[in-house]
Amino acid sequence: MFDLEEFIASCQVAIKEHAPQLAVKELMERTMSLSADVESSLGTPTAGGITTLHRSSDLTVINVIWPPGMTIFPHDHHMWAVIGIYGGQEDNTFFRRTPQGLDRAGFKALDIQDSVGLGPEVIHAVHNPRNVLTGAVHVYGGDFFSESRSEWDPETLEEKPYDMEHAMRAFAEANDAWLARQGN
Repeated sequence: MFDLEEFIASCQVAIKEHAPQLAVKELMERTMSLSADVESSLGTPTAGGITTLHRSSDLTVINVIWPPGMTIFPHDHHMWAVIGIYGGQEDNTFFRRTPQGLDRAGFKALDIQDSVGLGPEVIHAVHNPRNVLTGAVHVYGGDFFSESRSEWDPETLEEKPYDMEHAMRAFAEANDAWLARQGN
């Protein structure tokens, strides 16, 4: 059975390892192998959003619920991350910086029980391609909310400072669009 406090305590031990991201990735793989337990413990998602489960200067754990059809603009983290999917699907499009801006550099679809590690230099956009809410646990090797980082306009790929309020509006708009499609 998934226990959130035990998971956070295990993450706190893992970040003290020689290779903290790898240790957290191994923990996430074990955790997501019991994805139904994770959902049962965190609650079946009913709307998109970001819930902080733990926040400190060296570790952030959040529960991200992606509304159906939602796409979040390209962004970076400036710290390593490990993402595990306990429900739905999360499609990641990866980018690399070039003298002209950003170029698409890869793609990875994450399904239930999948996990992925992202290095501190990774730039990605995320999309939920399914008509169900996607639940994901994200672990960051730092304070996700206070780190200075960037986001890019999805159309022009113009870089600007990351704006958490902009991200939260994107979740709210995606929720509204999903509910409108449901006829609610």
